[in-house]
Amino acid sequence: MAEPLKNHFGENIPYVISEMISSVYPSFPQNSFITESLEDYAYLELMQRAWKIAHALRKYLPGDYSQAINILIASLGPKLETTENFGMAPFLYLPHVFFVAEYGLNYFEVSMQAQYELTQRFTAEFSLRPYLEKFPQETLAQLKIWVKDESPHVRRLVSEGSRPRLPWASRLCQFQKNPKPILKILELLKDDPSLYVRRSVANHLNDIGKDHPELLIKVTKQWLHEASEQRCWLVHHALRSAIKRGDLQALAVLGFNKPVRITIHQSNITPSIVSIGESINVQFSIKNTDCKIQKLLVDFRIHFIKSNGKSSQKVFKLKKIKLEGGEILELNKRVSLAEMTTRKHYPGIHLIDVLINGQVVHLGKFELVK
Repeated sequence: MAEPLKNHFGENIPYVISEMISSVYPSFPQNSFITESLEDYAYLELMQRAWKIAHALRKYLPGDYSQAINILIASLGPKLETTENFGMAPFLYLPHVFFVAEYGLNYFEVSMQAQYELTQRFTAEFSLRPYLEKFPQETLAQLKIWVKDESPHVRRLVSEGSRPRLPWASRLCQFQKNPKPILKILELLKDDPSLYVRRSVANHLNDIGKDHPELLIKVTKQWLHEASEQRCWLVHHALRSAIKRGDLQALAVLGFNKPVRITIHQSNITPSIVSIGESINVQFSIKNTDCKIQKLLVDFRIHFIKSNGKSSQKVFKLKKIKLEGGEILELNKRVSLAEMTTRKHYPGIHLIDVLINGQVVHLGKFELVK
């Protein structure tokens, strides 16, 4: 099982934050702050730990929010120089983000500046959301300015912070109901030079599609017109959940809407009986039974058994292929059955299907045992 995230946010975090603050605010009561932050710390999860530190910051920084947040900003370390491979180190600033979210709503301008600085060192996607809820017009106006910022971290915040279904965060219900104000801003980011930003835009569109599937299809069709290779990737990524659902309109957007003429050969799922924590190998061959080239989008899904004995489908991406008439292609995929933070495994018979341009072909099964 994956190591709990809270282990990367250990008891050293309050000490580090305290030292950073004291370097710019010498009268900061370090011992009291650390003692309060660490009370029952071992029993708390990651987000709870960050909130506890944020509350302690409010208690031991100056009572005036503007003064307190300016101290925090002054204490920040260097900006991130890349957009990849951060690890958990930037999570040091999660309490700062929560501080802005909880205590800064009555100080819009200075809080926007704080989030501008924080997102270049970690992210401000969690703190931005209360401002979108309470001050939607003012915050959207700020996002339109940030769209043109030179920092990819700031431009990404525009998209990521306004995602209606952002993981680990409360939903933005007003934008779930009506995403059009945000879509106007995403339009400005669809050709952003940074993949880091474009990936966020794709994830945002994917969120929108879960509540407004027809709107997702409309937007992606428009964006594919005279699209660059980079924008085509964005559209494909934005449609991934719709494709997993077998949405025929989404498949049509990507050109996989024609009926297929194929057969499945030599399917093999090994081992047939496997223990939790091990892995299986799914292997099969696809034959194009037509005389013409066929363009195929091939995935497969496992019907994972849940704790109540029912099943839940998980789709695994394979590949996009072109098969000549009569051509046979072998495909295989190894799937880990180790326990994960996002998926727990239960014993039972697990069915496997192949999805080819959204069409379902039963492949086989395996038995998972303890």
